[in-house]
Amino acid sequence: MSYKIVIDSCGELLEQWKQDERFESVPLTLTVGSENIIDDETFDQADFLQKVAACPECPKSACPSPESYRKAFDCEADHVYCVTLSSELSGSYNSAVLGASLLHEERKDKQVHVFNSRSASVGQTLIAMKIAQCEDAGLPFEDVISVVNKYIEEQHTFFVLENLETLRKNGRLSRVKALVATALKIKPIMGSTPEGSICQLDQARGMNKALVKMVEKIMEATENSESKVLAISHCNSPKKAQMLKEAIQEKMKLTDIVVLNTAGVSSMYANDGGIIVAV
Repeated sequence: MSYKIVIDSCGELLEQWKQDERFESVPLTLTVGSENIIDDETFDQADFLQKVAACPECPKSACPSPESYRKAFDCEADHVYCVTLSSELSGSYNSAVLGASLLHEERKDKQVHVFNSRSASVGQTLIAMKIAQCEDAGLPFEDVISVVNKYIEEQHTFFVLENLETLRKNGRLSRVKALVATALKIKPIMGSTPEGSICQLDQARGMNKALVKMVEKIMEATENSESKVLAISHCNSPKKAQMLKEAIQEKMKLTDIVVLNTAGVSSMYANDGGIIVAV
């Protein structure tokens, strides 16, 4: 049975997926001031970060249209899966569900399932990897859905922010608190709730201490780590990501560690220097 995995552009694609017709990214639109930026293969991270830093307004994102999803789902693959960023953060999930409904009006027997990742970025990447693993093992469509839903329930996402400006601009942090935190070099350690919203887990003075605390949080939350793949995405900070990878390898046994650079939506959330981990 053939399959296709559709991921909204908040999820990073592995390099080998970019040339594989079984994987497709459906782009969100990013807005910085009055400019709209399509989060596709033309996305320029360095240029985007400069525009965000220069703009007094908070950058925003708009989810793909239901028609964009319908087109992505309308293919010859026997099984179609979609992984969207958390429905608590975006309308992408609801748009994808509607896109699947539109396709079913034309092709009633088409097997399409939309997963709410309850995560973002490399959390979505890992879910797509799990789907592919199940399909390659020959699991039936309904069994793939069951296994992947259980995987989503057990997954954890963490991130550390170097730059607090996006939090300030979107009202999650007052200007005074942002200035004080920046002056004292306080870095929040953030995570996802079971429902897929964002919460603060801890904080530390300085990025290195924050990353150490994040590793501790990852270890506390991860059971049977030797059977799991961990993923790291970084926003314009490869050295920091490599340092974190080495620190995790010293503390945990894992099947693999994947390191990727953030795509557009993830870059907007993480901001320059941000680090995201999912496991």
